[in-house]
Amino acid sequence: MADITAGMVKELREKTDAPMMECKRALTEADGDLVRAEELLRVKLGNKASKAASRVTAEGIVAAIVEGGVGVLVEINCETDFVAKNDDFLRFARQVCEVIARRDPPSVETLLGLPLEGKTVDETRAALVGKLGENLAVRRFVRYRSDAKLATYLHGSRIGVLVEYDAADEQVGKDLAMHVAASKPITVSKDEVPADRIEAERKVFTAQAAESGKPAEIVAKMVEGRVSKYLAEVALMGQPFVKDPDVTVEKMLKAKNAKVLRFALYVVGEGIEKRTDDFAAEVAAQVAAAQK
Repeated sequence: MADITAGMVKELREKTDAPMMECKRALTEADGDLVRAEELLRVKLGNKASKAASRVTAEGIVAAIVEGGVGVLVEINCETDFVAKNDDFLRFARQVCEVIARRDPPSVETLLGLPLEGKTVDETRAALVGKLGENLAVRRFVRYRSDAKLATYLHGSRIGVLVEYDAADEQVGKDLAMHVAASKPITVSKDEVPADRIEAERKVFTAQAAESGKPAEIVAKMVEGRVSKYLAEVALMGQPFVKDPDVTVEKMLKAKNAKVLRFALYVVGEGIEKRTDDFAAEVAAQVAAAQK
């Protein structure tokens, strides 16, 4: 049997990013053959990745970069907040941002097949699953290529904003991005709010107003008033500016001779149904099963 040295283990770890003990076991099984050991590890890490694939990933981070007229915002998910702070996980998120900025993939599926340090993005992700023991997923991204200006804002690592704007003062972009993170508009202007969302709100307002017992024409005015208020709340231009609530974002931009062209807002785990485990019930079930 070959003598497995610390140098061999280190070399295999650098090639696969697998845990030290996994590397040593693979080298022992492969009788010191590094190529064979790497193949064994990839099989094992792949198995770990497939076992983890069904687990919910509602934690994670939003990462962003702006370089050379290109801005990227990406959400990458994991299972726990602990892994979301891991250095390897954070490094992977930065690398994914760079790949998106450089290669401009049209979808997450295309992104996963792009090269990253001798592997594909998805192979790198799967190897990281094996190393960290949690399911990981590249959920979504947006990439802006602009001849105007771009700004990003990250509130911690859970809320991220990318804004395209036109202004002489770059502080305008920073303020806009921070405002979007705080006030969470869904569109730039009220004209862009989807018709189905407006109709859904109108139905709710109509049902509420009808309970007042007032005449139909009064109810109709009440409903339209509430719809107008809703549009002002969800459209960026009509919102009170966070740094000066006495003016709207639209008035602030006018005073600065500035324009906002588009924005993207990501909140980690938004729309993902989190699994809620009853730990006491789970333990009780295991005890009952053991007693049978």
